[in-house]
Amino acid sequence: MSDPSLDILKAKKKPNRLIVEDSTQDDNSVISLHPDKMEELELFRGDTVLLRGKRRKDTVCIVLSDDTVEGGRIRMNKCVRTNLRVRLGDVVTVHPCPDVPYGSRIHVLPIDDTIEGLTGNLFESFLKPYFVEAYRPVRKGDLFIVRGNMRAVEFKVVEVDPEPFCIVAPDTTIHCEGEPIKREDEEQALNAVGYDDIGGVRKQLAQIRELCELPLRHPQLFKNIGVKPPRGILLFGPPGSGKTL
Repeated sequence: MSDPSLDILKAKKKPNRLIVEDSTQDDNSVISLHPDKMEELELFRGDTVLLRGKRRKDTVCIVLSDDTVEGGRIRMNKCVRTNLRVRLGDVVTVHPCPDVPYGSRIHVLPIDDTIEGLTGNLFESFLKPYFVEAYRPVRKGDLFIVRGNMRAVEFKVVEVDPEPFCIVAPDTTIHCEGEPIKREDEEQALNAVGYDDIGGVRKQLAQIRELCELPLRHPQLFKNIGVKPPRGILLFGPPGSGKTL
């Protein structure tokens, strides 16, 4: 049986695990790596990559080379970090994603507090200039900010076809009809606590998920083998060990 501590050390040595730092360019679709790191990961300038962050969140971006980026780091703007639920100094993983399809249609909606007092056509003023001939990858559920007309409007991708991500090409239909998304609802989703927020107790988490989730998701398993599922669990341990989370 493998030693968990050794597994963690091995995971940290993976070349595609990179430390997040702030981007020097404010582009929602781009991340930057050092040319040597791109060569190590067998990536080329303009390739599409899949980024994995915390709380099982992922997104797709275009990779560019930057000589000023340190080898073990990756640059991304605040919008990408929000979509991955990571902060500066956190670790993300980078994976080649060459087969991202062109989208037939996407549906985006603005966040309500970013369009207060704004008049005019959102598509013509913000979305069309943002997407035209840019071939931007988008993922369902992601947020992005578009700047124009002395304003910054935040949008959310609520639907893409095909799912879960695609590239917005010139013939992709962009829909923006519907009620704006309330900031309170979006922040509540962002602040939700997940298993990834609890560190250092992987064995205990696995036991809890087996005891709590398995009976709810697959009750038929217990019926088939004639075993009654547990009716509750008791957590015990010293203060600060993660019981409340």
